[in-house]
Order: sequence, then C-alpha cells, then structure tokens
Amino acid sequence: MDALTVIDLLLAGVLTGLVYGLMALGLSVIFGVVRVVNFAHGEMMTIAMYATVVLFNWLGLDPFLSLLPVAAAFFGLGYLLQRGLINPFITRPEHAQFMLLVALAIILINVLLMIFGPDAQHVQLDYLLEPVEAGALLLDRGKLLAAAVAAATAAVLFVFFRFTLTGKAIRACADNHLGALVIGLDVKRLYALTFGLGAACVAVAGCMMVLLVDVTPTLGPSYTLLAFVIVIVGGLGSMPGALLGGVLIGLSEALAGLFIAPSAKSMFSFGLLILVLLLRPQGLLGKST
Repeated sequence: MDALTVIDLLLAGVLTGLVYGLMALGLSVIFGVVRVVNFAHGEMMTIAMYATVVLFNWLGLDPFLSLLPVAAAFFGLGYLLQRGLINPFITRPEHAQFMLLVALAIILINVLLMIFGPDAQHVQLDYLLEPVEAGALLLDRGKLLAAAVAAATAAVLFVFFRFTLTGKAIRACADNHLGALVIGLDVKRLYALTFGLGAACVAVAGCMMVLLVDVTPTLGPSYTLLAFVIVIVGGLGSMPGALLGGVLIGLSEALAGLFIAPSAKSMFSFGLLILVLLLRPQGLLGKST
C-alpha cells in the first residue's frame, strides 16, 4: 500500500471523526451543564437520521438543507424533554436518572422498529460520488462536506457559549448552581436551553451521519457507547475535548481498517480509551477534580 493511499485513509478517519466529535459534543454539553448523562443520546441521533431519510424520500430535500429544520425540531424536543421529563430527576440519585434515560432509549428503539422496520435505509446523492482532488490526494466528498458542517456547527456553539449573555449565564450555572440561583438566573430554563442545544448538535450530526452509514433502529446503543468513549477520551464536560476525542476515534478506526480489518475498529477505540484512562484519567483536555 503506497503512502498516498495511507494518507487518504487517515484523512478520511479525521473527517469522520469530526462528525463523531459533534455527536459527542452534544453529550458533553448536556453533562457539563445539567450534570445528567443522556443514555438515549445515540437513539436521538438515530431519529435524526430517520428524519433526514424521510425528508429526502418524501420531499426530495437534500440532507444539507434538512439539517436546519431537523436541528430546530430537535432543539424544541430537547427543551420540552428536559422541562417536562428530566428536570424532576435532576436532584434524584444517579441510578434513578440512569433508569429513566435507559427506559427512554428502549422506547425510542422500539418505536422506530414499529414505524420503519428492521431494514437498513440510506440517502444516495449522486454529486457526492465524485471525490475531491487535493493535489495527489483524493478525499471523499460526502465526508468532507459532513466534516465541514460539523466543524462549523461546533464553532457556532463555541461562539455562543463564549460571547453571548445567555451562553455566559449557562456557563455560570455549570460553574456554580447555587450562586446562579442567588443572583436570580432562571436555572431551569437555562438547563432546558442547554439540553435543547445538545439535542440540536446530535441532530446535525445525525443528518451528516446518514451520508456515511446506513441507518437501522438498533443503531442507537452503539453510537451512545461511542459518544461515551469520545467524551471520556477528550474529557467529560470539555467541548474542545469532545472534538479532539472524535478525531482520535476516527483515526483509530481508520488505522484498524488499514492494518487489521474494519471489524476491529472497536478494539482500537477501546484500546485508546484504556490508554487514556491509565495515563490521564480526567481525559486529554479534562480538568482533574
């Protein structure tokens, strides 16, 4: 195998990893602020993937256009889900939150099975079949565009949290819950906004992921697990860490396919997780407590 082919495969892993990173970014944002682990995260992304497929098949809507209405719908869904279902469990023990969200994940999987059946579905766009030439390199057009959307979405989220008043208020809630209440912030509303933003991130990731893999109702648990691996590698609650973790997992999968077999990608991912836990338990960009 020549060097250019190896570089092409590694770049493809980086591009895929950026989409993974956006998916995990939603999980990291929710945990970093609300302190709730969303065990239905992968299932939410699966719903976004199916929504993209339905909009493409019924309305002919390009996934790069459908991501806007899908993300908006998921923001509203996440907001209502946090206010109506999850918020009463915020102060309850962790095992109660775990059971609630795992039950929600199981319900979502079975609803998707009843509606769409077990068969895989996909979106085929002819203009994505032609690779992008960058000198001597050949890049997958679909992965390149999906990675660009993921990076742009992450940048918008960073700007929101860093420079807007609402973003600063959300960060204040994450840093000091009691202090936020004392100065009069509406913590429940800010928590709901955060959950909505996390849901919107995973929706955009789902719209892009459907260009890379076929979607089935049972896809959710594997991506929930992958999101956990990414945020642990990058650092729980760290937004840059989620993107870095996604890129590293994408690279590890590319290396697995290159040197062993594509089916060995999970082995490489979990090997990276074990290595990070041994050397830096708080994650690459996480803060020790």
